Amino acid sequence: MLAAMSARTIAVGDIHGQLVELKALLAKLPVLSSADTLLFIGDYLDRGPQSAEVVRFVREELPHATPARIVTLRGNHEDAWLKTADGGGPEFVLPVGNGCLATLRSFSGGPPPKPGEFPEKREEMEALFKASFFPSEVVAWMRGLQYFHEDEHALYIHGGLPTREGAWSHPRDYADPTVLVWCRDEDFFSSYRGKRVVFGHTPVRYLPQKLSRHTPADASDLYLAGDVVGIDTGCGRGGFLSAVELPSLKVYESRGA
Repeated sequence: MLAAMSARTIAVGDIHGQLVELKALLAKLPVLSSADTLLFIGDYLDRGPQSAEVVRFVREELPHATPARIVTLRGNHEDAWLKTADGGGPEFVLPVGNGCLATLRSFSGGPPPKPGEFPEKREEMEALFKASFFPSEVVAWMRGLQYFHEDEHALYIHGGLPTREGAWSHPRDYADPTVLVWCRDEDFFSSYRGKRVVFGHTPVRYLPQKLSRHTPADASDLYLAGDVVGIDTGCGRGGFLSAVELPSLKVYESRGA
């Protein structure tokens, strides 16, 4: 009974290849037990210089470093890379802002790209277009990432819940689960009511911060409004990495002492 009452879930936001930020955040978490869950909201890859290292750490090292249950969700960046690997075309990998060249260099051992750098080598272009530089075990890991998670505290989804005829359905009821990782719905951010939903994907600076009950004067900080919690605080975009503990709603950040 005591173990069930003490069980916590700590949800970690979008990492985007920033291993230093991830380790700084994890160092600030409380000591976790086997009753706790450490959940990652998705977007392990792209933009930051250490995508390969982040994936290796989450897949291989972290399970041996904590007794907590680890849950890994699929982000839109993992979803897009899988579509690319399945022949979906170069639409995602070409825009410099998506940070895909940084991921290729991380896995291939090349230098991190300079800001705004576009791949000029033919072999790099081909590798990006086919996602052929990923080890097969990493592709298999990405395919196995969950679209959502639910526990007694909340629902956890990378993107959010799109409205259907003016209402929100349970994540399992969407025929195409990929909508859960790509959703950016203003109604969801501002009007959703129901079981609490923790999400990433949309940087908090684009959310209606005037509605947030958590430091509303700081537009870079975690978003808490109504029954939603937005935890993408811009890691990999010049921001920092955040996590929220449930059910207490205590916030942890990689920034600061």
